[in-house]
Amino acid sequence: MNEFYNKDIISIKDFSKDQLEKIFTSTDKMIQLDSSQRREICKGKTLGYLFYEPSTRTRLSFDSAMASIGGNSLGISNISSSSTQKGESLADTVKIMSIYSDILVLRHTLDGSSRFASEISDKPVINAGSGTEEHPTQAIQDLYTIKKEKKKIDGLKIGIVGDLKYGRTVYSLLYGLGNYDVDVRLISPESLRIRSDSTYDIKKNIDFTESTKLEDHIDELDVLYVTRIQKERFPDEEEYLKVKGSYVVGQDLVNQMKDDSIILHPLPRIDEISTEVDKTKNAKYFQQAEYGKYTRATLLGLTLNENGF
Repeated sequence: MNEFYNKDIISIKDFSKDQLEKIFTSTDKMIQLDSSQRREICKGKTLGYLFYEPSTRTRLSFDSAMASIGGNSLGISNISSSSTQKGESLADTVKIMSIYSDILVLRHTLDGSSRFASEISDKPVINAGSGTEEHPTQAIQDLYTIKKEKKKIDGLKIGIVGDLKYGRTVYSLLYGLGNYDVDVRLISPESLRIRSDSTYDIKKNIDFTESTKLEDHIDELDVLYVTRIQKERFPDEEEYLKVKGSYVVGQDLVNQMKDDSIILHPLPRIDEISTEVDKTKNAKYFQQAEYGKYTRATLLGLTLNENGF
């Protein structure tokens, strides 16, 4: 029995450790299949996407993932050319898109938007980013990358640096890491510390310490997860300018890291990782993006097939 069939993917908190491990095992299987076998998994299925917020990587990753398993995609990638400009509600747009497709992927500026869409839609909904809340498929991709590159998740020291207040990938990753025995360092400017309304849930499942100085922790980390400063979420541009460029990971910092440590980034990067780092063996963020295609293909395959694949 495939427990993921027809399941909405709204929050990483909805997944247990056992379920995450099953997804990782299925992703390993997805990677091992040849292309002709993969194309049979969702042959004739349609993914509908609704992106009310700019996205390149996430939308193309889902598009590429769906194509790789034999399906097709359609949807709205720019709301300025859609009926939302005429005043159509999110509820109506979701209802119409669920008629045209077998599964929906939604990115929206408002918190709670994906949960709301899942209550409206007759088809399963995947949250591709809801306001400042979560980005669950990114977290699954991140956890899978850590497991593949470090051969484990339990027992690791993980540093998360950058915008911890507005970066929704951070929250999904922390909720996901709560299923494992990890030691986390949260490194950010004081004004961008993790939101206090979220720390209660996170502290129940994970040990973390907060700091403003990356240099104090760089040599002890197994995983360094770098995030950009989320300029578009600042209510005041002057506040953004105060923290812009707070952390830049360059060759000097990489030289202080453990030999087998890895650097991840959900992308896009702006200036927080120097391009000189790209050629180091520690840099795994482009590999992380490739894993994202496979984890999303796996999630689509499991969600759309009653017996899995």
